[in-house]
Amino acid sequence: MYDVAERSGVSIATVSRVYRNPDAVRAPTRERVLAAARELGYVPSGNARGLASRSTGILGLCFPDYSDPDAEAGEAEDEDPAMLYSDQIIRGMERAARRHGYALLIAASLEGGPESLVAKVAGRVDGFAVLARTVPTEELEVISRRQPVVMLAGPREGEDHLDHLDHVEVANFDGQRELTRHLIEDHGLRRLAYIGSAEESPDVEARFRGYLAACRAGGVEVGDEPDLRVGMMTQAEGARAADVLCARDGERPQALVFANDQMAVGALHTLEQRGLRVPDDLVVTGFDGIPLSRLVRPALTTVRQPMVRLGEAAVDLLVKRLSGARDAEPVSLMLPVTVVRRGSCGCGEGEGGKPGVR
Repeated sequence: MYDVAERSGVSIATVSRVYRNPDAVRAPTRERVLAAARELGYVPSGNARGLASRSTGILGLCFPDYSDPDAEAGEAEDEDPAMLYSDQIIRGMERAARRHGYALLIAASLEGGPESLVAKVAGRVDGFAVLARTVPTEELEVISRRQPVVMLAGPREGEDHLDHLDHVEVANFDGQRELTRHLIEDHGLRRLAYIGSAEESPDVEARFRGYLAACRAGGVEVGDEPDLRVGMMTQAEGARAADVLCARDGERPQALVFANDQMAVGALHTLEQRGLRVPDDLVVTGFDGIPLSRLVRPALTTVRQPMVRLGEAAVDLLVKRLSGARDAEPVSLMLPVTVVRRGSCGCGEGEGGKPGVR
């Protein structure tokens, strides 16, 4: 900073203002300082700023690493569904963090679980967001005493656990219930099969409960468990699930209701190979609203959740806490979803949708 100040003919304080509050410095002076910094290769030290302000200027996001064994082994070109989902959250957090003047530190956990990274992330950021049920409650309790933490997705924890943290989720239950109601009431389908995951995430659990509620309200016989559980919610698993359900004895289901879009896309490929037409012979639906859902043929009927907005809301809550609202009551946001009716349920290729209930 001394070298930049000397070369540009200004004070140290002016150099500092150029980087901390550039609008407070006249444009010619600001450009002269920045030009000198470029010539000298000067980059402000985040660590030095942190020592002075007790702030890092960084927010963190911690989420689990769900790898796809098939893709890693080269046996399939399947996308990682968690990354598709997480990519959108990251995009939203980065957009909002930049707007508030923060950088974003992203930590996807590797072997050993997310708890191995949480403490390291917490020590490098002013506050962070974490996906529900991916970090031990005890660890989050300790961290949240000294910095704000926002829980993403899943239901709010019980009264005795993490209920003091800010929380953002989407209307998974409402969205799946409305989509299932559409299949039963608007299309007259009675034989539905739900495909979930072996270890249900809080979001997938809520989707299945929405499915059950719609089936029971519509007088459709349904069990207390999904018709099929898969190890990972990938395209490859969706393709295998479609094979299994179509090969079972008895009447074939009229609709395959998948817990995410990735599995539904995999099922579309398998059904085509079997010579089954979607939606004429079998209806297929997903959940999430990833871009791929509108690119396949037929385009996938799904529930679009606001993944980017989820990330933006997390940052907004963190910044609010960091700006002085540390002792305010915890905030719990439920973001609405939209049922998007497309060709895979027989509603054509349009983007018409019905918003979920807040």
